[in-house]
Amino acid sequence: MKYIESFKEGNKISGIYLCKYKQSAVTKNGKAYENVILQDKTGTVDSKIWDPNSQGIAEFEALDYVDVTAEVTSFQGALQLNIKRLRKAGRAEYNPADYLPVSERDIEEMYRELLEFAAQVQEPHLRALLHNMFAEDAEFAEAFRLHSAAKTVHHSFVGGLLEHTLGVCRLCAYYAEAYPLLNRDLLYTAAMCHDIGKVYELSDFPENDYTDEGQLLGHIAMGSEMVGEQIRRISGFPRKLANELKHCILAHHGELEYGSPKKPALAEAVALNLADNTDAKMQTMKEIFKAAGNNTDWLGYNRLFESNIRKTGG
Repeated sequence: MKYIESFKEGNKISGIYLCKYKQSAVTKNGKAYENVILQDKTGTVDSKIWDPNSQGIAEFEALDYVDVTAEVTSFQGALQLNIKRLRKAGRAEYNPADYLPVSERDIEEMYRELLEFAAQVQEPHLRALLHNMFAEDAEFAEAFRLHSAAKTVHHSFVGGLLEHTLGVCRLCAYYAEAYPLLNRDLLYTAAMCHDIGKVYELSDFPENDYTDEGQLLGHIAMGSEMVGEQIRRISGFPRKLANELKHCILAHHGELEYGSPKKPALAEAVALNLADNTDAKMQTMKEIFKAAGNNTDWLGYNRLFESNIRKTGG
């Protein structure tokens, strides 16, 4: 099997991949074709079946493992597969572990580092909240360690939510050092909790898609509710502090049009929004450039950056 990260334009590939996504479409000339996204543990690749009624194309659905024969092409700076033949693979033909994208970093090492941030929180109520969630609640901790941070945009791999949260915490540590006006305890707690709702907004791998609850509520509202539940279990939790923590979570996307119910009104909420945005965008750049391989040309318009992007030269 040839891993997706090693694909190069012009390659002829044959192997088993996870069908992450499938959708029927029609060309401008009215010809039917299939949009398919294939996945292995190294990434995903956009694919096309230009003749879905061909005898070489068997019936299959999203989340099936499929044996494909295809040619690697390029479209707008990104690699794409032109699938010639496809059949649904039998269970004995593949190992699911080969098809789940996983963080490049050791998950247990990252979790230990995250708990070190919790250990620096001195305010007793915030400290108790983090301990109850990230140390005592084994089920939540396991889900948090293995979940992705997004369906597709950034950190969409096993351990992605943990890696993103740790990246946000590191940036917040810098902000707290550079700007003493920030309440370090509040900022660290908000950083660790800002995306906890994604544990329930997105389903487990290999699906990694929005749940019904996630579609209806979204991770920001869900995360605020989860923190509220924890707060109610801690005797004497200051109401003002509770509202400040929930505000940071509710405002961490920064703008109403980006899904935040509130815009940042506290310095800690501003810092959290900047850290979240920075880590998400830099990781997105990393993933785009990795998928582009050695291509140093312009890669086409990206909706997240609202710009045509490329690597720097040299």
